[in-house]
Amino acid sequence: MKIQIKQLNLNPGANEIKYSVTTAIQGTTRITSYIFLWNYDDKIIVSDIDGTITRSDVWGQVLPIFGRDWTQSGVADLFTAIEKNKYKFMYLSARAIGQSQITRSLLRNINQDGLTLPEGPLLVTPTSLFTAFQKEVIEKKPEEFKINCLRDIQSLFPITHNPYYAGYGNKTSDVKSYKSVGIPESRIFTINPQGEVKHEVSKSFQSSYSKLCDFVDLIFP
Repeated sequence: MKIQIKQLNLNPGANEIKYSVTTAIQGTTRITSYIFLWNYDDKIIVSDIDGTITRSDVWGQVLPIFGRDWTQSGVADLFTAIEKNKYKFMYLSARAIGQSQITRSLLRNINQDGLTLPEGPLLVTPTSLFTAFQKEVIEKKPEEFKINCLRDIQSLFPITHNPYYAGYGNKTSDVKSYKSVGIPESRIFTINPQGEVKHEVSKSFQSSYSKLCDFVDLIFP
């Protein structure tokens, strides 16, 4: 496996790859994906998307399709400031794999006062839209996919280094997922539709993405 990866001649950061499938009926279909090459000791910030980067789970998926901005105020400013301190970002969502292209487009098109979100892998559930909807909305167990996904990525790093430094989410399921891979409670943050950021340890702590920019060097040295 190591030899195969080396033969890909990957560059640091994002590397575009393309898959093509040809059938007699539908012809050739091509899709684009990315392989990210990071250092073994990089520190990763995990962020949920719906309700965390967007202002709600449902409208965050629907309104961008119609050209409406439904993102949390200050999220690009905060995430950009964190990235400047040499942290990597990974976006994790219980959305179905069929929504990956529109989700990637959503992340790329966020622009707040000239600031965009840091580049990073987008990981979505490898199931149908109905199955993903049933798991997240009906069964209310999106953490099952997220925990397994986070652990798979974690296994790629040395056992002496936990790559996950902090996590942002909007639900208790996000908190559960982050705790399962060893992210300290002191670096787990949740946000509500009103843009109020709360600290998992200090329940009385309340801030916002914009205000947290003043503490980036303290929380993310």
